[in-house]
Amino acid sequence: MTPVDNQETRLILDYCLGQTAENESAQAEGLISENPEAREIYLKIKAALAPLESTAEHICPDALVDKTVNRLNILARASQRKLELLIAAEQAKTIPVKNYFWRNAAQAMATAAAIIFITASLIAPLSYARQIYWKQLCQMQLQKIWQGLNNYSNDHNGQMPEVASVAGQPWWKVGYQGQENHSNTRNVWLLTKGGYVNAANFICPAKSQGKVTQFDPAKAKQYSDFPARRYITYSFRIRTVSPHSGDFCQQKVLISDLNPLFEKLPSNYSQAFVVKLNNTLANINSSNHNGCGQNILLGDGSVNFFKTRLVGLQQDDIFTLRDKNVYQGTETPASEADLFVAP
Repeated sequence: MTPVDNQETRLILDYCLGQTAENESAQAEGLISENPEAREIYLKIKAALAPLESTAEHICPDALVDKTVNRLNILARASQRKLELLIAAEQAKTIPVKNYFWRNAAQAMATAAAIIFITASLIAPLSYARQIYWKQLCQMQLQKIWQGLNNYSNDHNGQMPEVASVAGQPWWKVGYQGQENHSNTRNVWLLTKGGYVNAANFICPAKSQGKVTQFDPAKAKQYSDFPARRYITYSFRIRTVSPHSGDFCQQKVLISDLNPLFEKLPSNYSQAFVVKLNNTLANINSSNHNGCGQNILLGDGSVNFFKTRLVGLQQDDIFTLRDKNVYQGTETPASEADLFVAP
């Protein structure tokens, strides 16, 4: 029997948490059925997760997560402090025989190694669990945006939030409050301005590390767009320049985690904006979830986590336009088949 390695263990854990793609689920199921050790790991994980299963939808409160992290940090600091005191005590001792020093130093080093190992074994799984928590919270936020879209549509005779724009005008000036529509985020800003979606739901919790700086909601109606880039860490579908046909929500991709090409935008709106596609930008995932992938809100209201930027049967890259290597923030898709979310 081949021993189960770390990568396979992580695959089994992701499978138990429902975080695997279809092909990964098949791989995990095959591994569990063929390898007794893998099956034992699977059963142990399922047993550990059993108390969490419930028909009601609950999510771990931020306060509880922060409290748990703080407790572990206190434990780690206490262990580090004990190590410092131990080393200081050893250094303060009078050593009559030299080999005693080396023995005590070796003991201190062994203690330090044990503390480091224990701390790492606590923090690493917690960090991974927290990333899973943020990913699921991100999905819930995107579903709230979807609900806001539906409520807005119901109140506006089936129309989606959309600000009139002119072909060739910029779509990258997030935070620009002028009369011209020079930001692709102005459309969804109408959801916050109209009270359909809380502004905090437009900030991915993984990107902000769970800490959201809110602006005064009472001032929302004074703005034409999000006040600044930091208040919006998702990217939105840019449509073709041709007359729009059909309901916006029938489109395949509506919203995704932040497009890595346009993560950093000029604060000076009069500055020239140019992004040249290179090998890195052509392949990296959104930074929202540490480059592991991106949550995407689809036209049917579902939210899925994609470990690749390629979506659909045609495997279209949602972060770039076809045959386009230089971006100046005014480009639009040539057809509805060319999915593109920005900025």
